[in-house]
Amino acid sequence: MDKPTNNRAWLLVLPVLAVVAFSAVIPLMTVVNYSVQDILGPEQHIFVGTEWFRKVLRDPELHGALRRQLGFSLAVLAIELPLGIGLALALPMKGRSASASLVVLALPLLIPWNVVGTIWQIFARGDIGLLGLVINALGLKYNYTADALDAWLTVLAMDVWHWTPLVALLCYSGLRAIPEAFYQAARIDGASAWATFRYIQLPRLRGVLTIAVLLRFMDSFMIYTEPFVLTGGGPGNSTTFLSQYLTRLAVGQFDLGPAAAFSLVYFLVVLLFSYIFYTAMTQQGQEKAS
Repeated sequence: MDKPTNNRAWLLVLPVLAVVAFSAVIPLMTVVNYSVQDILGPEQHIFVGTEWFRKVLRDPELHGALRRQLGFSLAVLAIELPLGIGLALALPMKGRSASASLVVLALPLLIPWNVVGTIWQIFARGDIGLLGLVINALGLKYNYTADALDAWLTVLAMDVWHWTPLVALLCYSGLRAIPEAFYQAARIDGASAWATFRYIQLPRLRGVLTIAVLLRFMDSFMIYTEPFVLTGGGPGNSTTFLSQYLTRLAVGQFDLGPAAAFSLVYFLVVLLFSYIFYTAMTQQGQEKAS
């Protein structure tokens, strides 16, 4: 006999749908509406079709911001993933020291983004900051406020310090989920530490590494507060990323039409790259499993 279904249970989902509609769907539709209109005033709108999309996609400043953004995000992944895995492997697995280590490791994650930018703004100064004083004392010319490369590297170091603990905690949780029987079998077979990592730990970390890649790529691709506080996008445009370009377009110049068009392009680019990363990592995992 077929069990009776109670469709009234779907009423429980209505509050969630209402929240999603007001927090995501309606703002997105508003942005789509602005992207095809020229906003002249509160009651003055002119339909322009895809003109703003063509204008934004041909903007050389956008192309430069996109190159800087891609380079920054790839550098973040190249540094934070190996560093996070290394930290997770170095952490103790049992005892009070494990709990204390996790608390200390997670401290940077508890600091607000604007405070992180302020901390590094002082820390990296050449006159009063510890990092700037040490680098200059070594005979290296360092000034993140005047040199583009120094500014870019400082923003990268700040992001690595702030978010590597997240990757380490994810990898640590993945390592804790590996059954002890795997390690016992490796010890019986006389496997080295590298062999244990390559054939036991790394394959078992594939799931959490996929999450780490997606989280860190999306977050680094949308970074705004930290570099804005630290460098303000300078010197020049060396640390002006896509989010700062969008803010300058929407708030600084108040070009709502081009800003709305660019925000949609920005959203689709993030989705595209996230899909590419996710598909590549899952397919590689399926090939190794087979």
